[in-house]
Amino acid sequence: MIRVCFVCLGNICRSPTAEGVMRRLVAEAGYEDKIEIESAGTAAYHAGELPDPRSREESLRRGIRLESHARQFQADDYARFDYVLAMDSENMDNLQSLCDGTQDRERLHWLRSFDPASKRTLDVPDPYYGGPSGFADVFDICEAGCRGLLAHIVDEHDLRTRKEK
Repeated sequence: MIRVCFVCLGNICRSPTAEGVMRRLVAEAGYEDKIEIESAGTAAYHAGELPDPRSREESLRRGIRLESHARQFQADDYARFDYVLAMDSENMDNLQSLCDGTQDRERLHWLRSFDPASKRTLDVPDPYYGGPSGFADVFDICEAGCRGLLAHIVDEHDLRTRKEK
């Protein structure tokens, strides 16, 4: 099983959106039995809460229901996940501070690094203090990054669906 964790600050906007998008892409591709997806935050501000209502609304508008509950990423999570995806530079710094050596660092990536069209920045902007258009933008950014990430995982791990065997 390949395990993926998306990480933002509070685990209520960006990372649960990416989790929902990736779950849908994995299901559509037929890899549910091979790839497990979660999300977390670098802070515990919203631990136990559902995603922000605006994130849930935008995702539902696009056919995805966000139902995970926020939790804080812990140093021992590196042992549980093959891919840890940071949403912005502050998240990356916080995640790097939890790394315990090279093996942990090799698991840590920027989500946008998997989007070939993302040339200006690696940050996924935090929509929390903005309006609805920010949540739509974040969904689009997450979708592009997740498509690239899934393609990378399929290639890197030479995955085949049950139908392809």
